[in-house]
Amino acid sequence: AARARAAVDHVATDGGTPTLERVRFLTSLTARLRHCLSRGGEWELRLHVRQSATEQPARLEVTLRPVGDREPGAQDETPLLTCSLPHQPARKSRRAATSLPQALLAADENTAAVLSLLDEQEDLVRLHREELHHTNQGVLALHADLEAGARAQRELLEAERTARAATERARRLLTFLGDASAAITSSLSHTAILRRLSDMLVPEYAERLDVWLFDEEEYEDHDDERAQRVREHSAAAVAAARTGRPQHAAAHPGALPGVDDLPPSALSPERPLLAIPLVAQRLLGVLTLTAPGPRFDEDTSVMLVELARRVGVALDHAHRYQQSRNTAEALQRAQLTDLPTPPGLLLAARYLPATWGMNIGGDWYDAFLQPDGSLLAVIGDVTGHGLHAAVVMGQLRTALRAYAVENATPGEILTRLHRMLGHLQPDLYATALIARFRPGEPEVVWASAGHPPAVVRGADGTVRVLEAKPGVMLGIPLPYVYKDHRADLPPGSSLVLYTDGLVERRGQGIDPGIGRLARALEALNTPELEQDLDAAADALLKPLLYDSERDDDVCLLLCHTVTPTAPERSLKADRFPSGSEPPGGPPARGSVKDTRREGGCRESL
Repeated sequence: AARARAAVDHVATDGGTPTLERVRFLTSLTARLRHCLSRGGEWELRLHVRQSATEQPARLEVTLRPVGDREPGAQDETPLLTCSLPHQPARKSRRAATSLPQALLAADENTAAVLSLLDEQEDLVRLHREELHHTNQGVLALHADLEAGARAQRELLEAERTARAATERARRLLTFLGDASAAITSSLSHTAILRRLSDMLVPEYAERLDVWLFDEEEYEDHDDERAQRVREHSAAAVAAARTGRPQHAAAHPGALPGVDDLPPSALSPERPLLAIPLVAQRLLGVLTLTAPGPRFDEDTSVMLVELARRVGVALDHAHRYQQSRNTAEALQRAQLTDLPTPPGLLLAARYLPATWGMNIGGDWYDAFLQPDGSLLAVIGDVTGHGLHAAVVMGQLRTALRAYAVENATPGEILTRLHRMLGHLQPDLYATALIARFRPGEPEVVWASAGHPPAVVRGADGTVRVLEAKPGVMLGIPLPYVYKDHRADLPPGSSLVLYTDGLVERRGQGIDPGIGRLARALEALNTPELEQDLDAAADALLKPLLYDSERDDDVCLLLCHTVTPTAPERSLKADRFPSGSEPPGGPPARGSVKDTRREGGCRESL
């Protein structure tokens, strides 16, 4: 076995097999030979040099098999071990016997070569280890730098996130302040302002809020629903009312800008309170807020203080508006007329003030008897609104009655009013329509000064509009003489006089409203008109006013002609002189009914 190994070594060496491959090859061969020796018997070792045209270099193939096992065949022999032969070994070297000492020395040479390779590899490994160590040190230093950079980046990102959150919070607070200011300043009702304030602040900015208004009794007189009031005022609210400065009451100091700190309130020992004065030109009250959490935020408190200031201004404006509105409405209603009850004529009137805005004052109606027994029905509208318009309206009403004493016609009365208004109020104009009814005459004489046309319902139910060209508005700076017009009005007919607030809507003009009024009048029948003229007047108003708020006054004067009975005529002639009325006011069928609509309520006066 040893000699066989030496022979194979000689052939591999002569063929130029690399040392490391040769050592591995011989080591594997030695292991196979030992295996054969352990099994015993005779074994045959065969060497075969295989040279292929496509494979370079040649290969040495070694097979081991027991002797006498079977006849070898080149095609079915499987090599046990192989190694490369860079060049063909000499044939004599294949058969040359190698002594064991030479093989042993050659083995030592192979071992020395392997050891030399190992030394080289160890040197390379040492160099690689040193490079790896330096690389590791560099990587560690790089990791430290990266960690420091990542830490700095995280700090910058956190600072940026904090700044963005603060900016977003400030933007949100400013947006809320702007929206809340617009919401509370758009209303002139104390109740609406306080309700909107509660809806906006609770529960995000306050768990609850209480409003202490010093003039609450006055506010309750003008609002349908009373705002929530503080039954027991906290010490913070009292301090805010006394000092005029915001007060913070909590177990811990709030350190809020511009706010004084107080001990916790007995009314809210667990949650902080923030009491803010409501100030305009004077101290109106105190707004007390209960914190939604454990404390009030500084930025939020600044926003709440500013919002309270704007709420105070809005409440003051609402108070002044309500005072002016009430004064104008009181003056307007004081000048409305109780309707007479002439024979052959039923009268019903309605006055409805505007539901919002200062558009009160200026619309009026009137009906009175003349010395000759005829009746004048008047409807008018002064441009402008408020106290001034109500005062001018009273002047026109008084002057009209004075001019009518001389039995002047409607056109003559309007002509005189035109001159008077242009002289007394050159910057104010008015519209008016006067209709004169004479007992027993089946017609009406009328004249118009720029007023919306009257609507007539005939006894047969047909409806027409008196579309004769009206004169100019009263007070226009040019001379003008108004003409009288006549319209048939037999018994059973109705004449409707009204102001533009009844038929005019923004964006629609006045013609569609007149058409709706004509259809509503056409829907009535003569028995309804003669049995209950008040109900008929309400039926006319309902389809024209149910779908919109009124931004202007509304006046309606409904005149219905009937055939008076002889006993009624004689009784009136005997008991009441011409132009007078029965004691205790007019009968019910010639009544006047004013309605006020406020906050969904309807009050009859």
